[in-house]
Amino acid sequence: MRPRTDVGLVAGTSNRQLARAVAARLRAPLIGPEVERFPDGEIRPTVERVCGGDVYVIQSTGPHVHDHVIELLLLLDACRRGGADRITAVVPYLGYARQDRRRRAGDAVGARVMIDALATAGAERLIVVDPHSVALEAMSPVPMEMLTAVPALAEALLSMPIPADAVLVAPDTGAIRLAEHYSSLLRRPVVVIRKTRTDVSRVHAEGLIGDVQGRSSVIVDDLISTGCTIEEAVRVLLERGARQDITVVATHGILVGRTADRLLSLPIRHLLITDTLHQEPMPGLPVEVESVADLLAEAIGRIHDAEPLTHLLMRT
Repeated sequence: MRPRTDVGLVAGTSNRQLARAVAARLRAPLIGPEVERFPDGEIRPTVERVCGGDVYVIQSTGPHVHDHVIELLLLLDACRRGGADRITAVVPYLGYARQDRRRRAGDAVGARVMIDALATAGAERLIVVDPHSVALEAMSPVPMEMLTAVPALAEALLSMPIPADAVLVAPDTGAIRLAEHYSSLLRRPVVVIRKTRTDVSRVHAEGLIGDVQGRSSVIVDDLISTGCTIEEAVRVLLERGARQDITVVATHGILVGRTADRLLSLPIRHLLITDTLHQEPMPGLPVEVESVADLLAEAIGRIHDAEPLTHLLMRT
């Protein structure tokens, strides 16, 4: 890829390793803003060298979500006030994306609030990776490019020693379209687990559609947060006669709280995630990380050159 000296990449603090990887692939300068932190928790980012530029602010909004959201909003505002000609927010993992509708009277629609805030702060375009809901694009006041890491993850799966009889498992009905995308690339059948969420951190799996008797399983989802969905899916699979040979694949490894302990107790042979979020070492877990740096770099280059992103986008 030719050098992109006319592209400005601004790295937030949530995942600077990914931002550096994107900059290396684009051969573009990386701007590491100065972030001053006050004793009461306030921050004051300062971004230089963006005047007149095509600027891409790279910041995931995973744990600690609120700190990273506020930092992203202030970075966008700093770029706007610094005279950037065009500002794109590159948010590999978009927090609050799961709150795309009201569950009951009085609920907020967190996804809409988040997207509106990003646009108000200065983002003229958003780039996200495998968001939890495809409804986000319709609620965004600015263009939103919903990229997918599924082809890269599917390619990584092909290099693993996964039995030929393995089935793809959608751990709930919301993951069916995702599982079908993997199925089209891997030529494996799909089974579906029916899940009920009892509260924000607990779920209950109620049944399975398809045959897993004596077969290995590959559970696919967009994210792993507490691991409860995976735990329930594994319970159902084993009750239905699946082999204790399970692979778990997800784009976003949030992995909060006791998630590592929960997953360690399961017969998981491979845990494949991406680097949309910074990952700390998790001793004992068979974690393999596939980078989305190539995906983000190609998307940024194509947007800068006014080229289509069709083959990079989620299936909707």
